[in-house]
Amino acid sequence: MLTQLLDKAPLYLLVSARCLAMFMILPLFSTRSVSTVAKVALAGYVAFILLPTAFGGGYEGLDSIYDVSTLQYVLLLVGEGLIGIITGFFITMLFAAFSSAGQFFSFQMGLSAAEAYDALSQVENPLMGQLLNLIAMFLFLSTEGFQQVFLHGMVESMQSMNAMTLVVAESRGAFMELLLKGLSGLFFNATMIALPLTGTFFLVSVSMGLLSKAAPQMNLLSEGIPLTMLLGFLLLFLALGPMCDLFIQLFDGAFVSIQELLTKVGVPL
Repeated sequence: MLTQLLDKAPLYLLVSARCLAMFMILPLFSTRSVSTVAKVALAGYVAFILLPTAFGGGYEGLDSIYDVSTLQYVLLLVGEGLIGIITGFFITMLFAAFSSAGQFFSFQMGLSAAEAYDALSQVENPLMGQLLNLIAMFLFLSTEGFQQVFLHGMVESMQSMNAMTLVVAESRGAFMELLLKGLSGLFFNATMIALPLTGTFFLVSVSMGLLSKAAPQMNLLSEGIPLTMLLGFLLLFLALGPMCDLFIQLFDGAFVSIQELLTKVGVPL
């Protein structure tokens, strides 16, 4: 087994580059709590599993990959890392939509100042954003999300495409379409998640404004903020079930987008 690995060491390094780049970007794996040694070891283990598949698929016609001293091999190594980064970044943009929706909640509920370091997104995030991000991560794990990423993002991509696909104009257009679709979907999904609560808070604000004009003696400023916070938590409790169903639908849609990318730029499996 070790002899076979040494014979295919250049190919193994290419596969490891894609796996390591993906693990460095993927949510949960990209956190500081997961050490770099663990990421490298996991990437090497996954690359060892995928090595027979990659050798029999997208790399079968590239004999020059066994010459590691050439510029072409270095470019292939960079291209493999870029494919892993694009795949991991697309999944990261999906989780960024949940954090953005939580920021909308926090701003409307008056909790925008309550920010803390989020270990999952590794940025300063309001508490509501951290809550939605944590719920999305649990749903991602419970619906076998990482298994789907491994299947579509690694196994099938190794079988259907390699770094040379980045050179083709049609493939570059497909990758750009995937990234633009992810960026536009980030704001659209965040708006759709936050729309029920933000719409309700808008009506509450209008009602409080009308009451303050009709009865200036009422001190609505001191009573409105606690009322808004209580209403926000109540609405979040009521909408949590449908919101989780929407999260699962977004995960399924992301995997379908990756599958469509493999169909466009890859060779038939």
